Amino acid sequence: MKIAVTGKGGVGKTTLASTLARLFADEGRTVLAADVDPDANLGLALGLTEAEVNAIVPVSKMKELARERTAANASNTFYKLNPQVSDLPDKLAKEINGVRLLVMGTVDTGGAGCVCPEHVMLRALLSSLVLRKDDVVIMDMEAGLEHLGRGTASMMDQFIAVIEPGARSIQTYERICQLARDIGVTRVRVVGNKVRSEDDRGFLRARIPAEALLGFLSYNEEVIDADRRGLSPYDVSPKAVEEIRAIKAKLEAESA
Repeated sequence: MKIAVTGKGGVGKTTLASTLARLFADEGRTVLAADVDPDANLGLALGLTEAEVNAIVPVSKMKELARERTAANASNTFYKLNPQVSDLPDKLAKEINGVRLLVMGTVDTGGAGCVCPEHVMLRALLSSLVLRKDDVVIMDMEAGLEHLGRGTASMMDQFIAVIEPGARSIQTYERICQLARDIGVTRVRVVGNKVRSEDDRGFLRARIPAEALLGFLSYNEEVIDADRRGLSPYDVSPKAVEEIRAIKAKLEAESA
């Protein structure tokens, strides 16, 4: 199963992505979690310490590796656009609680455009992840919508938008659907997070098609406290884990 989780910053997509990853890993599945968010906090949510997270070099910063794989010349004016990268996830990933974490990072282009060896390698690596047979791949995508323009989620089995019960989140979901169609993603699923009441559930049900709504996650002080303390929500909030377990069961039932 290949799952991309997206949404605006702070809506809880990393909580969903990390908990799904650990639930699959608990079953003995081979799980690769890719952090494609520039804030790169998936490692903390999986259970790494701040020091361990800070010690990880994002793939996008591995300039020598990018030059090697793309066979770039000294001035980066000529290089391969389809580098061999299928071996990199196993070489570069860091294992934590049964999940292999790959921190992708982003390419700082300084306004000069985004075509460079590092960017080419990053795109090739993202594309290669969805070809990994029998692996569970969960991508915690960058906040906002820019990644959709690059088509990095076009081959995912599930594309999940995490939203909150509010008008701005509904607008974000509608914009995601519009851009997703442009890259061939015909179905965007929704998880409503930070739900406090039946009114919140009713608000989302009235605005999200029933077939798109995967479920709800409650407003949860334990999850908020885990974020403040740099802990994995999986380890501190049984309620959040059970709610996400139900979402996982629905995903698996529909893909069976």
